Amino acid sequence: QLQFVESGGGLVQPGGSLRLSCTASGVSPDLYSISWFRQAPGREREGVSCISSRGGNTNYADSVKGRFTISRDNAKNTVYLQMNSLKPEDTAIYYCAVVGLNTITPQCLNPPPGADWGQGTQVTVSS
Repeated sequence: QLQFVESGGGLVQPGGSLRLSCTASGVSPDLYSISWFRQAPGREREGVSCISSRGGNTNYADSVKGRFTISRDNAKNTVYLQMNSLKPEDTAIYYCAVVGLNTITPQCLNPPPGADWGQGTQVTVSS
């Protein structure tokens, strides 16, 4: 069974940067398209970015375009989210999940129903 461990979160000042990691265990993730999601207190989980199985295609939520970059290293079973120019509204718990096989679709930013969400990693942007 494919499981993810998210890491790399922390406290950062507005304008700062963080790089999140989503490391898979159990099954190699290299056939799967994977997305990052986030959930702020009192808000629904929302999609941030997604990447196809080989990394050739990506998609981003409008709120993070130009600031966040998703990538993956299948040799390390890891998907990354480089976050730059962070804003207080980026504060949330960040999660990753499988959203399909190989390619990405416009629905890749929709939280998959029934996903086995991990613990996530907390990102706090505050001065």
